[in-house]
Amino acid sequence: MTSPSSFALVFLAALSALPVAVQAEEANPLSFNISLTSEYRYRGISQTRFKPALQGGADYVSPSGFYVGTWLSSIKWIKDAGTIASVDTGSANLEWDLYGGYKGEIRKDFGYDVGLLQYVYPGNNYDRIPGAKNANTTELYGALNYGVALLKYSHSLTSLFGTADTAIGKTSRNSGYLEASAAFDVGSGVTITPHIGYQRVANFSNASYTDYSVTAAKDWVGFTFSAAVVGADVKKVNGVPAYASPSQKDLGDTRLVVAIKKTF
Repeated sequence: MTSPSSFALVFLAALSALPVAVQAEEANPLSFNISLTSEYRYRGISQTRFKPALQGGADYVSPSGFYVGTWLSSIKWIKDAGTIASVDTGSANLEWDLYGGYKGEIRKDFGYDVGLLQYVYPGNNYDRIPGAKNANTTELYGALNYGVALLKYSHSLTSLFGTADTAIGKTSRNSGYLEASAAFDVGSGVTITPHIGYQRVANFSNASYTDYSVTAAKDWVGFTFSAAVVGADVKKVNGVPAYASPSQKDLGDTRLVVAIKKTF
């Protein structure tokens, strides 16, 4: 399997060549985005301990359906882990995503999307913890969309976000995330998107959970404003949430998340 570092180098080489392709064929869009959110939720779990996050990315989509992109966000969960088994988990305060794939249409209003996504956490030391793995994670994903509805499955090709092996050496590799959502235009430029997902963590049933959200978004004066109610039914292990802050608060607690985004 391609290592995270070599994956990143290949990706950046491809992305660096894109402006040339854009000049050669004006129909090929290269877009950028930046956003500020009251907190970063990923699959229902707060990545920033309920604090705000700054995010941004870039995407290139060819007329053929091939695409590549990158996206970054501030995070807190790796640094929050502190010291485990006398190992400092690292000061990583950034998530860097690299992805590429292909979108196509089976027939009118019925499309598909397949791709590979690499999550990189620069400076994380999880692989130095006995039994644990590097937090960097690779997932293969596939999605079907019909009209306003979307069904997507993501499958981890590596251990999932640094999850340690079990006492008998079983890993979280081959974990899966199944999600369904739909985007409804309710008029006046407002879109309502309900979402539900299930994260299965292989060999760690206590870490598996269902997440849910309902998002309202509106484009106005060149920005996208959104508000979402987001949460997850995180299990407790020995009285403590499986996904907890340093003060043992449930990071899947249902809360309102607001954001503003600019795409250009």
